[in-house]
Amino acid sequence: MTENDHLVEQFEAHRSHLRAVGYRMLGSLGEADDAVQEAWLRLSRADVSDVENLGGWLTTVTSRVCLNMLRTRRSRHEESLDVHLPDPVVDPADGVDPEHEALVADSVGLALLVVLDTLEPAERLAFVLHDMFAVPFDQIATIVERSPAATRQLASRARRRVRQSAPAPDADLARQREVVDAFFAASGSGDFDALVAVLDPDVVLRSDGGLARVSATTVIRGGTTVAENALTFGQLAPFVRPALINAAAGVVVAPRGRPVSVMAFTVRHGQIVAIDVLADPDRLQQLGLTSWT
Repeated sequence: MTENDHLVEQFEAHRSHLRAVGYRMLGSLGEADDAVQEAWLRLSRADVSDVENLGGWLTTVTSRVCLNMLRTRRSRHEESLDVHLPDPVVDPADGVDPEHEALVADSVGLALLVVLDTLEPAERLAFVLHDMFAVPFDQIATIVERSPAATRQLASRARRRVRQSAPAPDADLARQREVVDAFFAASGSGDFDALVAVLDPDVVLRSDGGLARVSATTVIRGGTTVAENALTFGQLAPFVRPALINAAAGVVVAPRGRPVSVMAFTVRHGQIVAIDVLADPDRLQQLGLTSWT
């Protein structure tokens, strides 16, 4: 085995972890892959013979790349919307693809990623690395160029925002599925009261390029308002296929096997607190969702 072959082997052993870091930092599968590729390029040009913890070194490099990408995104105002729907990780209802396990571990749902998108880049990095990957604050501090104490405060502010806006969903997947099935049963039968009952009073519905036939993300809040809009979902019932969206109960809407939307549900205390709908054809194609049965 050549030295380069050995380096490739070492990098591949860390790829899934680095992609998970990138996904949590950026909310985009494509950009996460770009960040991982950049980490490989930097590794291939660096002398790491004295690096004792290559995984830690790669995590630091990938995080710096992601931080720069977030800052560039902000400076160019690429995210002109108040809310951006991150890329969903879509799997069949019977289980998560092994390649996706690191991406969706620890209940990393779309609702959480939406909240992470509202954080300042340094706050997001501090929270993701410390709270999700247990990276010490002194190591994170070198990336954000702050003191360890200031870095701890960044993570603390982010943690408060997450707790307020993205509470942890119910862990019971079977119960989640029951609630989602009840939602579609009520919408399919036009039972408004049953819809209201299955929705949290403060439920939020986010839709990217879907129901309103626009490219921007639209946001609707409140149980009654969401229920009124959800009555139109009844026409989708014949085409709804169960799926796992970020390892939680969701559906793919696929007339004649062709996906036209992905719907993710966040269920807490037996009620739906968030519905995230991705129906942008270009984004669905980028996710590789060309067929679904």
